[in-house]
Amino acid sequence: MKQYKDLISTVLEQGSWQDNRTGIRTLSVPGAMMRFDMNDGFPAVTTKKLAFKSVVGELCAFLRASRSAADFRALGCKVWDQNANENQQWLANPHRTGTDDLGPVYGVQWRQWPGYKVLEAAAAAQIADAERNGFRQVAPLVEDGVQKVLMYKAIDQLRECLDTIVNNPSSRRILFHGWNPAVLDQVALPACHLLYQFIPNATTREISLCLYVRSNDIGLGTPFNIAEGAALLHLVARLTGYKPRWFSYFIGDAHIYENHMEMVQEQLKREPLPLPQLIINSRVPSFAETGKYEPEWLEKIEPSDFTLAGYQHHAPLTAPMAV
Repeated sequence: MKQYKDLISTVLEQGSWQDNRTGIRTLSVPGAMMRFDMNDGFPAVTTKKLAFKSVVGELCAFLRASRSAADFRALGCKVWDQNANENQQWLANPHRTGTDDLGPVYGVQWRQWPGYKVLEAAAAAQIADAERNGFRQVAPLVEDGVQKVLMYKAIDQLRECLDTIVNNPSSRRILFHGWNPAVLDQVALPACHLLYQFIPNATTREISLCLYVRSNDIGLGTPFNIAEGAALLHLVARLTGYKPRWFSYFIGDAHIYENHMEMVQEQLKREPLPLPQLIINSRVPSFAETGKYEPEWLEKIEPSDFTLAGYQHHAPLTAPMAV
């Protein structure tokens, strides 16, 4: 994980102090990226212990479109507890439904993006086409004196990505988004890792992933998000018959919180160790071996289906999360 250490050094050397919503200053740089070859091993941070069980627990909760911190906890991930129950802005939000509610965060947008169409009531061909694509009429309305219909569909962006990888791998539109402007006022935390693009190579049977993160806490968030994105790439590859290859990780605002300085500086003193391998349980079907496409495993996957083999790491390091 030399790239991660290099990123820490870059922020420490080139960053400028910035104020933000949490009240804890950050040392920040605009624009950063890392690129990992999955042939070299799984990109788990080795200069401290990675909370891998929490990583895959969160991923499973996202895949199930969970919106309750209780669901995340049940899967072994407690990182959402504070955002659900201690974030004062969220506690005062009228959209919060009660204890542990997070609103329609990440996974809800991944698997149930609320899609709407407003069509003229007289546009029979357009309405019929929308219905063929899974939209249903939910209400009549009048707009500028014209009779119209409101149509709705919960869009499973991630499933559509897998379908396209299998059926049209040359497409350059295999992506899903977590940034939904219509619901930003209804979530405990707007998406940080927000744009995922899969790039299959049908010739080599390799698949790569590009991930854009608008804002990344280098001390705590970056190692967690890298591991989660890489695990998702491995899972999608398994379910679609490809081998995971390149994982490119782009950051908009790369920052280190002021109270994380001791933690990241300690990591710079530590030498990276050999990378582990990610093992996915044999109960999860491999399309390459079975020839059977089973995307429903996106919801069936369990945290225990992921194992890091040969994971060596330095001693754990902790720091408070800014909320």
